[in-house]
Amino acid sequence: MSASATPLVEIRELTVSFAQHDGLVQAVRGVTLHVDPGESLGIVGESGSGKSVSCMAVLRLLRSPPARITATKLALAGVDMMQADKKQITGMRGRVAAMIFQDPMTAFDPVFTIGHQIIETIRVHRNVSKKAARAEAQDLLERVKIRNAAAILDSYPHQLSGGMLQRAMIAMALSCQPQILFADEPTTALDVTVQAQILQLIKELQQEFGMGLIMVTHDLGVVAETVDRVVVMYGGKVMEQAPVQDIFDSPAHPYTKALLGAMPGQADGRARLTEIPGASPNPAAPPTGCPFHPRCPVADAQCAAEVPPLISVADGRQAACWRLT
Repeated sequence: MSASATPLVEIRELTVSFAQHDGLVQAVRGVTLHVDPGESLGIVGESGSGKSVSCMAVLRLLRSPPARITATKLALAGVDMMQADKKQITGMRGRVAAMIFQDPMTAFDPVFTIGHQIIETIRVHRNVSKKAARAEAQDLLERVKIRNAAAILDSYPHQLSGGMLQRAMIAMALSCQPQILFADEPTTALDVTVQAQILQLIKELQQEFGMGLIMVTHDLGVVAETVDRVVVMYGGKVMEQAPVQDIFDSPAHPYTKALLGAMPGQADGRARLTEIPGASPNPAAPPTGCPFHPRCPVADAQCAAEVPPLISVADGRQAACWRLT
């Protein structure tokens, strides 16, 4: 990317909390990240680490209240999403950014056909006739490798398999030719064979359309095959970010090392995987200092007392740890 190009996604010091009857749940705590045009970024971490919430915040998909969002910058393609009005936000979704959700059955309205929903999405954002939109919807289904696309247009969501629904949702996400695609655990509910097909499809379409991509997942194996750069999150914070190959070859943060040790095929040749002791932090009562320190094998008193800043550790790499080795 040239120095003057505008990032597709720019997030600085994002915090997201949810008001509950007994206090605040801190889901995201000071996240900073960006995605450049054409770049693919993986956001990885355990459930509850703040991955999906961060993406939903920049797309303004979180209802407020109960969500409370603050950020020094929250922008899509240069548009300030904190200041945008409802009409601007609606226009940004689809035209600039689109999202693939992990459960396609809940993404489609069960009382309308697949075709109706894709056609309406196209016509909301673009001034085309219903006939032209239908032809484009059929072409999109064919491009995501759905057979008998014309018949599928007239099918209802419950009539399709999980893999077919996921492909149809990708087609709908692409219908407005977005600049960036958010994929939130897009293969969670699918069997292994279909997972591989969907990931390959997303990668091919990202390259074909020249889109940016954010892949949200708990699976490092997914990002190894699909992204250029990785952000590792834990306890609502960014622990490390680096080019994908660097994450696997020389992880800097103890949490990243622990994730790799618990990943099949990445446990340094050991027969048994390495368990990460303890449990993820409670977002309603996060630990002091580094959020990973209660489970970290190298933590000391400073780790428990002070939050480590996210600092540069090498060209293109950052980590937040007092005990970097």
